[in-house]
Amino acid sequence: MANGRLPHFVIIGAVKGATTWIHNQLQDNPAIYLPAPEPHFFSQEHAQGLDHYRRFFDGARPDQILGEKSADYLAHPDAPARLAAALPEARLVVQLRNPVDRAYSDYKMLFRRGTVTKGPEYYLDGRPNDQPRFLEDGLYAQHLRRWLAHFDAEQIKILLFEDVKAAPEASVAIVSDHIGAPRHYSKQVGSDPRNDSSERFLPLPVRTALAPLKEAVRPLRGKAMFERVRGVFARQIAYPPLPAALRQRMVDYYARDIADLEELIGRDLSHWRQDRKLAA
Repeated sequence: MANGRLPHFVIIGAVKGATTWIHNQLQDNPAIYLPAPEPHFFSQEHAQGLDHYRRFFDGARPDQILGEKSADYLAHPDAPARLAAALPEARLVVQLRNPVDRAYSDYKMLFRRGTVTKGPEYYLDGRPNDQPRFLEDGLYAQHLRRWLAHFDAEQIKILLFEDVKAAPEASVAIVSDHIGAPRHYSKQVGSDPRNDSSERFLPLPVRTALAPLKEAVRPLRGKAMFERVRGVFARQIAYPPLPAALRQRMVDYYARDIADLEELIGRDLSHWRQDRKLAA
């Protein structure tokens, strides 16, 4: 039976901005309840209705603060109005990453899944293609203005990926204060946002064959025997590189939006406008 409660806070993005790391940190806090899967209710699953959404929080204790993370909310055109209609007092958390790095990281995620097969030039040079999200999701100022049309700025806490990497414990404290939760930092979750593109993965055909068993083996992840077996077959993926000339085109593509974002959030983002080598 659904408990009838709806979340007090929502982590709305951005995709590939290390939102999973902040989700896991908050999930480790006994005072907070976050469902493991992303509900995607205000983006992809809205037609399912609020009762469907409430079921994500059935496991919460009465004394816990409810929250959720669906990183695709930030860029979804309908999510701000939908979320405001259901949760007008919600505290929102946004984590932004250099949009060029974010776009390439998003490309690599779909490349390792086999969803895209062409090189980054096909998807990231600004020409129309079947994955507009790679570039468009990084137009942060454009997306944030939609959210600010429905929520007070005070309700939205914006973090930068590089701030989280430099000061992870302080970042968790900032978010905890914003959502009204006691501060709690887990060293076990990790001190550094994970760069999953450098991880080792099973070959795509094996991952595809094992996909139906994903939930069944989830409790085994991290166990010594499971990781030893996985390590025999897992390999680091060789991603098509991001050429320097293409990176510069992407920097130019985002320049105006970054300038707008600087004014919007009161932060100097000149380091995002520089053509520098992609961080590992």
